Amino acid sequence: MRTDASSTDDDPSDRSSREWCEEALTRLNAGRLEPALEAARRAAGLDPGAEWPQRLLSLVHERLGRDADALPFAERAVRLAPGSWPARLRLAAALRRTPGRWADAEGHGELARRFAPELAGPEVLLGDLALLRGDHRGAARRYRAALARDPGHPQARVNLGLALLRWERPRPHHDPAWPIDPRETGRARRALEVWSRQARLLVAVATLAVGTCALLLGVGAEARLGGLAVLVVLVPLTVRHARRVEVLSYVPAMFRRDPWLGAGVASAAVAVAAYTAWLLLGAEPDDPVGAGLAGIAVLSWPALAAVRTPAEVWRGRPLRALAALSALAPEAEGAAARAARRNAGVMLWMVLGRTWSVLVAVAAGALVVDPRAAVAVVAVPYPMVRGYLRARHRGDVPLRAATVLVVLAAPACAAGGLLGSAWAWRAGFGALALVVPVFVVRAARAWWRGGPGPWRSSLLMCDLPVGGEPSVALDAEVRRAFSAARGVVLSYGGPLGPRAVGAVASVTSSGELRLIAGAEAWDAVEADPRVAVFAGDPPRLRLWAEVSGVALADAGVLRVTPKQVRVGEFPGRHQRPG
Repeated sequence: MRTDASSTDDDPSDRSSREWCEEALTRLNAGRLEPALEAARRAAGLDPGAEWPQRLLSLVHERLGRDADALPFAERAVRLAPGSWPARLRLAAALRRTPGRWADAEGHGELARRFAPELAGPEVLLGDLALLRGDHRGAARRYRAALARDPGHPQARVNLGLALLRWERPRPHHDPAWPIDPRETGRARRALEVWSRQARLLVAVATLAVGTCALLLGVGAEARLGGLAVLVVLVPLTVRHARRVEVLSYVPAMFRRDPWLGAGVASAAVAVAAYTAWLLLGAEPDDPVGAGLAGIAVLSWPALAAVRTPAEVWRGRPLRALAALSALAPEAEGAAARAARRNAGVMLWMVLGRTWSVLVAVAAGALVVDPRAAVAVVAVPYPMVRGYLRARHRGDVPLRAATVLVVLAAPACAAGGLLGSAWAWRAGFGALALVVPVFVVRAARAWWRGGPGPWRSSLLMCDLPVGGEPSVALDAEVRRAFSAARGVVLSYGGPLGPRAVGAVASVTSSGELRLIAGAEAWDAVEADPRVAVFAGDPPRLRLWAEVSGVALADAGVLRVTPKQVRVGEFPGRHQRPG
């Protein structure tokens, strides 16, 4: 039995190009990237005209983080087999990581879908492109189309959940279609965030210091003069960060794509302006105008966080997203299964946050208006419990504890309203209050360990490698059938239905068919490139071959890339019973 270590040192002549491709794919799936790269190189050296080794070379380079090296191999694969849908997918995946080539990536993804509309892969990639640009509705439509073709597709299920949640990728400020490197906008975003954070912190601390000196020490005028020094410090600080924003023309678009970034910068500017006005007006502590300006300077950051937290919790449809993930096969493994489990935990925390906020609002409102109305809170936890049971999420102990507390709080508040029991009210609100420290402990543990926390930023997109599928090879019998056939029949879809015409065919060394056919076939192929080519074996009168594939016009011939090959025998004397 040949071991993997010995196969690495074998002479290339011991294996064919396709065998080396299979070996490269096996090593790639096992995560052994450098050996996979060596096997793909050997395959490409043995058959320079084959497109499968080029796709594997591109795929391995991408997995190694060498996006610039992956693109040329993907482009060469498309040149060798322009009708190959895996080659188009591989090129689209490589182009989406190249600044300024996003439109080309979408174009090749659409071609892959046109070449193989019955498969889920092209729809998944187009859904990923839409999701990365923030087109959640378009992404959900693509993923549902993929699931209609393959209901068990793991990547489509995981990413459909993200689309339903209106997930934003880690760099929401950057549009992948922009012709600039995302690192440039990333540096600009970092500079804007750091400036807003430092500015808000400085004016908040200075406001508290000046106010304390004025109230307790009675040196308000001197304290305000000292507070002006903070404004002096802010000038070089602002200039230094502004110089780091080298893509100033993109900043408004960055704010539109990431409203929270714009809100943070705007809140910092408002805080600085309020602090400046507070110092210049010299308002007394009991002056409502001065108190309001001081409050803006101090509370701009907490106010923004107070607005953002519920907005993030109530964004998207986590219950529908959980339903999409729950349809994933329980025995699923790999990157998709890990992403599904992680995302399910975050979604359950979101549902818990929604349920908790509704319970607090309804119970508090009932306590003030009519305690008997508290009976309505009994039905509030039902969607949360249903989602928890559907998700089959058992690993997060704080989540389980918080869920139990919320479930117990609902009947306790209802009993308090119906029976007029103060202890029931205390038990209900006490259980709701305990949810807060449980969440804090869970968040602190995630922060300390550097793991995923109970927040949206922990959601993970499933991005499985694409374009490594084996190409369809034409064996010796099929090649002989086409070379010996006296007549070849080309079948294609016309405006009035399927049509069949005679053609002249040849087979290249890489397994591509070259056809010469009439002008009508050319026009039909432009509308729908999917064709079938039939050939018999007249000298033997036994063998026939049918190749289904994608036909594209090139230099006076139709190039047909095989997708499926069927071989059979004509009925004859050799099939009759003796």
